[in-house]
Amino acid sequence: MNKLTLALIILGCFAFLPSCGTDTKQEADKQIPASSSIDPADAKPQFGGRLTEPALAEPMCLIASLSTDSASHTVADKIFVSLLKYNKDIELVPEAAESFEVLDGGKLFKFKLREDIRWFDGKPLTAEDVEFTYKMMIDPDTPTAYAGDFLNVKEFKLTGKYSFEVRYDKVFARSLITWASDILPKHILENEDLNTTKYRRNPVGAGPYKLKEWVPGRRLILEANDDYFEGRPYIDEIVYRIIPDLSTQFLELKSGSLDSMSLTPQQYLFQTKGAGWKNDFQKFKYLSFSYAYLGFNMESNFFKDVRVRRAINYAIDKEEIVKGVLLGQGYPASGPYKPGTWVFNDKLKPYGYHPEKAKELLKEAGWIDSDGDGILERDGVPFSFTLITNQGNSLRIKSATIIQNRLKAIGIEVKIRTVEWAAFVKEFIDKGRFDATILGWNILQDPDIYSVWHSSKAVPGGLNFVRYKNAELDDLLEKGRSTLVQAERKVIYDRIQEILHEEQPYCFLYVPMALPIYKSRIKGLKIAPVGLGYNANSWWIPASLQTKPSLQQ
Repeated sequence: MNKLTLALIILGCFAFLPSCGTDTKQEADKQIPASSSIDPADAKPQFGGRLTEPALAEPMCLIASLSTDSASHTVADKIFVSLLKYNKDIELVPEAAESFEVLDGGKLFKFKLREDIRWFDGKPLTAEDVEFTYKMMIDPDTPTAYAGDFLNVKEFKLTGKYSFEVRYDKVFARSLITWASDILPKHILENEDLNTTKYRRNPVGAGPYKLKEWVPGRRLILEANDDYFEGRPYIDEIVYRIIPDLSTQFLELKSGSLDSMSLTPQQYLFQTKGAGWKNDFQKFKYLSFSYAYLGFNMESNFFKDVRVRRAINYAIDKEEIVKGVLLGQGYPASGPYKPGTWVFNDKLKPYGYHPEKAKELLKEAGWIDSDGDGILERDGVPFSFTLITNQGNSLRIKSATIIQNRLKAIGIEVKIRTVEWAAFVKEFIDKGRFDATILGWNILQDPDIYSVWHSSKAVPGGLNFVRYKNAELDDLLEKGRSTLVQAERKVIYDRIQEILHEEQPYCFLYVPMALPIYKSRIKGLKIAPVGLGYNANSWWIPASLQTKPSLQQ
């Protein structure tokens, strides 16, 4: 189970949507393989075997706090441990911590670590490692997007080899979530340059798996950690094959070279039917903790005027995208929170599809078609911009095509460009070198979205890469993380959603259904409120099915 840190997402986790007519029975859409295929001798969990999964992009860095991409976080979550983790019911519980206390009204935390955790090199994991991680995160020279939570700590004090205290000046709503971040080894990293250290690609952790092999551009192999404190995982190896295209992944799944993937709606609904699929695979369907969006670069002359951003929202038919791209496997999005949850502001009226209103707003903003060529101009500049997204994600590319068509109808020319993931992030997103982009975020369990929307994060490499700045929003984001009272936070986050709805720095597009598929030979998969992978260390493969196909592709 991952630590639910903010990361650019490919696939989210579980939630339900009672207000939108979805089936609230969590496993209603699970396709269960025929039980006759199971050898009675293989009915109990067994050690061994290999699980091969695809990755749309290659990880950028396996120290998760130094990366913002989902591929890095997915792998790092197997390698490192945290003080706390989320259980299947989305509750924070101890992981590396043996116990913890919350005192002084939520301003003092006392942690006691387990004493049986070892780094991969055999050294004990101690409170000094937690202290080192904390100091590293607040160091201005550390290239991290996640320093904010740690900067709220007033004092960190060691109280023993395996214990420490953390004090805050005032209540901080994300105080516990802060300690659900990866602990890093002091003895390995304290004298390393984090920008260049070899441990970015060869990490020393204490988690259930360790890195065995990394062939750039092709695959990463993790092997089970025999010394893992919660017990060795059943599956010997996890292979992440880098396949930056969903259609190619599907071909590899059908050929037997992959054990799982995230299906597209087309694949889920039409291409995985029949007895063979039912016997050999297990399909799952649940609303993801994620959303897709069209983000505007607020430093672009095209999008500085809020009337233009609102016009584009009116011009995009989100229902068309849900039906045409997701084939109905999702819902239109209206903000950064999931409908049906306590934080969602259900009083906001969706913009809806109103192209005539879009044209009126654009005219008010000075955009007119003076030469009759079908493209609006202002001050002699045609309204023609480039929309970028990452290669291999067919849903985003199809969404871009629909948006391109709808904006053409109101006089805006859209050019679509797809870029390989690493270059996309490093050269365009991090540096703000784009007009607009289609991307996605995961939706976290706590409503705090400071790291994405606060103006202090509108810097190169920051998560507020659309460079949106709003003083009222900044103040609300700061207040929202300074109280633990849900009723007070509700008022604050309702207003935050109002601002984003009015200002439209993002055009929120859709919340997709997660559509994972796994070979039936992978046993122990269970859906819970937190998602599907929370118990992955307990997954197993029957001995008779523990084949390890060649990786010499």
